[in-house]
Amino acid sequence: MADQNVPPRRPRDGRGWDGRQHPAADGHRDTPAPAPYGPGAYPQHQGGHPADPRGQYAHAGHPPARGPQWVGPDGFARQAGAPSPGPVLPDLDDDDEPGRGVGRRRALATLGGTAAVVAGGAALAMTPQVRSLFGDEAVAGDATGATVTDGTPARPSGQQPSMVRTYTEQNESYMGSRAGEALKKNAPTGGRTFSGPAAAAAETKVTVKTVLAKDPILHLARRATFGATGQVVAEIKERGIDGWLRWQLDPDKIAPTRAELKLADLPTLKLGTAQLREQRDQLNERGAHPEKEMVDATIARQIWSNRQLFEVMVDFWNDFLHVAADFDGGEVYRASFDRDVVRAHALGSYPEMLLAANRHPALLLYLNQNESRGDAVNENLARENLELYSVGVDGGYTEKDVRQAALLQTGRGVNDGKYVFRPERHYVGKVKVLGFTHANNSKDPKKAEAAIDAYLTYIALHPSTAKYVAQSLATRFVSDTPPKSLVERLAKSYSTNKGMIKPVLMTLFSSSEFWAAVGQKVRRPMEYLVATYRALGVSPEASPKHDNGDSKRTPYARGLRQVHDRMRELGQYPMGQPTPDGYPDVYVAWTSAGTMVNGWNEAGELLAGRRTVFTYTPAEKLVARPPATAGAYVDALALRLVGQKLSARERSLILGVAGVPAGDRVDATFDGAVTAVARAILASPQHHLR
Repeated sequence: MADQNVPPRRPRDGRGWDGRQHPAADGHRDTPAPAPYGPGAYPQHQGGHPADPRGQYAHAGHPPARGPQWVGPDGFARQAGAPSPGPVLPDLDDDDEPGRGVGRRRALATLGGTAAVVAGGAALAMTPQVRSLFGDEAVAGDATGATVTDGTPARPSGQQPSMVRTYTEQNESYMGSRAGEALKKNAPTGGRTFSGPAAAAAETKVTVKTVLAKDPILHLARRATFGATGQVVAEIKERGIDGWLRWQLDPDKIAPTRAELKLADLPTLKLGTAQLREQRDQLNERGAHPEKEMVDATIARQIWSNRQLFEVMVDFWNDFLHVAADFDGGEVYRASFDRDVVRAHALGSYPEMLLAANRHPALLLYLNQNESRGDAVNENLARENLELYSVGVDGGYTEKDVRQAALLQTGRGVNDGKYVFRPERHYVGKVKVLGFTHANNSKDPKKAEAAIDAYLTYIALHPSTAKYVAQSLATRFVSDTPPKSLVERLAKSYSTNKGMIKPVLMTLFSSSEFWAAVGQKVRRPMEYLVATYRALGVSPEASPKHDNGDSKRTPYARGLRQVHDRMRELGQYPMGQPTPDGYPDVYVAWTSAGTMVNGWNEAGELLAGRRTVFTYTPAEKLVARPPATAGAYVDALALRLVGQKLSARERSLILGVAGVPAGDRVDATFDGAVTAVARAILASPQHHLR
């Protein structure tokens, strides 16, 4: 990401974020009110415009520069005494100015052969006053020239970003820890692809150390859903592994559940973007928050939908092609992004998903693309399209590639709540990004849009993207340290099938690596909570003893919000990561004792049935016919909640919680300790692993 105007701060990235969304007069943040960059860039008046940019920065005898301008961290440099633009690039460091730090950005390049370009991170849109200094018309140029002078000694141009910023991809960075190295030693290695998932399951021997039962049906249920239940296990047995996966990969033919039909209780889900804009004030007065109701609905589907593999993939893409639910503007645009981009393509074509995302107001506003124009280029979207949404940080692109991609996408923006292409903002001139080259010589919307879409399709199908998607899928479904052999085969499937996701998933489920990786994934906080609801068979209907009082919201809507709020406390909820890299997918990123204890406490709340907005199976009725002895009862409860018996040591520890020996007789309430016993089972490794 750029040095200053970048998406939100990442754990591995020491730089800041300038993700401000500048409200328009109607409050809908479609048209930005440009603001300067960095502290003390220049004097301000109300609205964020420079008080007198021409008087402060224009200099007699210097013709206005033409072409794209990159506004640096301190705004436009004071160029007193600088040479006239020409063959020699001006020095903009102003090292002799008292109090001024050295090393300010130097000129980027000369576009069109004549214009000196002020270099920097990315740019906020310039005001008309500042643009007048450089000319209002975009000049056709060539951004592919060999001369490159942007960057600093710490971040020189032309290097791969990963080499410059000295960090790796997010999951990989966590796995470089001591804990990550220990996990690598227990990961399966090597493997092959079989004729289908069932054949792979039958022929694969599980050799890793794990407390989980080496049962392929349980393994599939844990990985391809948000939590194995008796119903899911029965469905896999009935349909067979191959048949169940075919069924899950065709979610449109799976009937909605009762809980999904009850999502009608969330009124804003029915509203389109235009209606959300028009009714914004009324919704706020009623306490209806569209971006929160979208998250509520996602949680409901994770817990209760029968389209479980689809929901797992929706969550995967929400981390991979991430737009935060709570960004400034999310209340209007994020639900549409969920529906029209992620869910529309979750099991379809990733290139089509990336194209749709790059025309959606949510992504364009989230990454400040609406502020970009040919003479003031914001590179946020261009950078994340490369670093996070396609080839990855080690995918082979350079800082120069980011700049040229940003130039190519300048015409795209949002107006009146809708995606628009603005010819007057579009940079015209040859560009080259990775191996993609285009003349980009027209402002005609059809031709310019075709050039942008051709570029996005190119990076979506790039070999580095195939590898990055493959690595991410293997990390989600197989292991925190997936074997390279599997990643290579998944990448080949992605490329062969031109980015279609179902064939890649079938390759994954037909691999020995998938079936050998029993117990190699740990549930993240959100996944733990959802799996607990599923294991306990919580029903979406309100308890008969529930009193809704004078609340205008239904018990179901209130209950979903309570789960949502609890997830926030645990540190993970759908689309909750504020930064555009999404949540990390590896265990070592979530090793918090406090989070684990809070999750166990929530399990206790559910077992006690304290949230009457839902209906719970009483703890003493979780097992239909409880055995008479304590040891046998623990075994039966474990089979009911985690699908397998516990080890002798774990069984003994749980009996210690109840304070009874294995052979003692107990009643259905475990002599009053059944809630504590069930909660202890839900704190076991068998429930934390998936």
